[in-house]
Amino acid sequence: MSLIVTGTIGIDTLHAPTGSAEGVLGGSCSYFAAAASFLSPVRLVGAVGGDFPAEHAELLASFKGVCLKGLDRRPSSRTFAWGGRYLDDMNRRETLFTELGVLEEAPPKVPAAYHDSQYVFLGNTHPSVQMDLLHQFPHRSLAVCDTMDLWINIARPELLALFKEVDGVVLNDQEAMQLTESRNAITAGRGILDLGPRFVVVKKGEHGAVLIHRDGVATIPAFPADASQVIDPTGAGDTFAGGLMAHVARTGSSDLATVQQGMAWGTVMASFTIEAFGLERLRRLDLHQINERMKLFRTAAKVG
Repeated sequence: MSLIVTGTIGIDTLHAPTGSAEGVLGGSCSYFAAAASFLSPVRLVGAVGGDFPAEHAELLASFKGVCLKGLDRRPSSRTFAWGGRYLDDMNRRETLFTELGVLEEAPPKVPAAYHDSQYVFLGNTHPSVQMDLLHQFPHRSLAVCDTMDLWINIARPELLALFKEVDGVVLNDQEAMQLTESRNAITAGRGILDLGPRFVVVKKGEHGAVLIHRDGVATIPAFPADASQVIDPTGAGDTFAGGLMAHVARTGSSDLATVQQGMAWGTVMASFTIEAFGLERLRRLDLHQINERMKLFRTAAKVG
C-alpha cells in the first residue's frame, strides 16, 4: 500500500549535554521517511532551497525505501533551518533560532504520480497547508496528521476543520489537553474523537503513548532505554510516527490492534533515533537490528 509523508526538510544545529552537531539533516519528513523506509516503501513531499547540501540529499537517497520524486528543489530559496539546545534532563529544550526559508513560500508540489497514494501522513505545519495537501490525494484510504501547540493557539478554526477530514491525529499529552481543556490524556483523546477522527495517538514521552480509538483504548510503554543511550531526542516523535504509519500501510488495516502494534514499531524506531545526533543512527541501522529490538520490547512490554 502506498505511504506518503508531507512536512519539513531542514538543516538542524543541535546542542545537548552529550555534545553538539552543526548543520545536520532534520525536519519531520526526513525523520519520518527514514524510519518508515525499513518497514514500507514511502514517498516524500517536501521543499528545500539552493543551500541544501548534496550530502543531505545523498543521505535521504541512501534509505532504499524512500522515493524522492516529491523533493521540491528551489535554487533561489533557502532551506528551513532550526537550532536548539537541550537542557540537562533532555526532556526540555530551548529554540536558539528558526529560519523559515521555503516554509514562507508556496507549499511543495505533489507529483502527479503520487496522487494515488492511499496512506497519507501530514507532518506538522500550518493546518491550512495540511488541508491543501490532503485534498491532493483523492484515493486515500487513511489520512493522519500531526500538530502542535502553536496551531492550537493561532489557527484553531483551520485545525478543527482539518480534524473533520482526517482519520487519525498524533500529538502529545499537553497539546491534547490544551486543545480540549481537559486534565486527562484519555478524556482529551475522546474529546478529539468527537471532532471527527477515528483514532488519536497521545504521546506521553518517557511514559509511552495512549491510543484512543473508536473501538477502545490501548497503551504502549516507552522503550526501556538507559539514560546513557540518549544522545539526541530530536526527531523521536517523527520516527515514532514513521514506524506507526509504515506498519499500518503494510498491513492495510487501521483497527485498534493494528494501530497499537504500529505504535510498538514506532517506539522501537524512536529508540534508535535518540542514540545519535540527527539521522546518524538510522543511517547505520538494518532490519535485523530492528527485529531484535522489537523482540526485546515485546518481552518487556508484553505487546503482540
